[in-house]
Amino acid sequence: MTLHLDIPEETFSSILAKAFRNTAFVTGFVITVLILAMAIVSYVWTPYDVTKLIIADKTQGPSPAHWFGTDHFGRDILSMIMVGARNSIAVALVAVGIGMGIGVPLGAFAAARGGLVDEALMRVNDLAFAFPALLSAIMITAIFGPGAVNAIIAIGIFNIPVFARVARAGALAIWPREFILAARAAGKSSTQITVEHVLPNIATLLLVQGTIQFALGILAEAGLSYLGLGAQPPMPSWGRMLFDAQTRMVVAPWMAIFPGMAIVITVLGLNLLGDGIADILDPKSRRQR
Repeated sequence: MTLHLDIPEETFSSILAKAFRNTAFVTGFVITVLILAMAIVSYVWTPYDVTKLIIADKTQGPSPAHWFGTDHFGRDILSMIMVGARNSIAVALVAVGIGMGIGVPLGAFAAARGGLVDEALMRVNDLAFAFPALLSAIMITAIFGPGAVNAIIAIGIFNIPVFARVARAGALAIWPREFILAARAAGKSSTQITVEHVLPNIATLLLVQGTIQFALGILAEAGLSYLGLGAQPPMPSWGRMLFDAQTRMVVAPWMAIFPGMAIVITVLGLNLLGDGIADILDPKSRRQR
């Protein structure tokens, strides 16, 4: 998904007022803040210890003692969802950071140089894009073993060509502008122009794409954990919780319902937040989609 944003000069107060009038942004912002708060709180407090097994309490339904019920080991599902949130967010955040940190300079450099350099970099980029996160994770796991770090590397590698494409497309739209020609006439190098003029003008584009990739990173982490390639037990993970629940859907459906809802709500919130940011900074983007 590539967005082209042409942002008029606006004061912070006008942008803020527009944000609070945007239903998608407000909804996505509230959901995202609540999920982040839940993840942060889990570092200092959870209703129960997620590493403690209480077999006598296994597969208990939702109750005042366990709001979301318990799993097949007697662990509190609400506590596991809270801890799983921080794992999913941490993996997705670092993976997006890797993709943005490498992909954006790569795409901006390709757009600045053009010609054979641009063509060569984009063909390598296309080759990397052909390997999805899941396939990369399987290859990395075969070499180094499963774990959250390898999941981060796999998702991060998948994000690099995404951000490279977006940065290149945005930069190519900026380079023909008059102020870039003026900067060239002033004797500035391509690197200076990229850093001082191109990147600031595509920052919003990258922010929106980063929000989208963050949501996809949550999904990718859940998928990898479901296959046993992500965070390893006893550390809870939303995807691993779904894997554990698949053979107990009849006797304990809450084991799948609540982690599944956590994934859906988190991804929905991030997508709404990204759409809201795009609509606020470029109202025309709503009509173009």
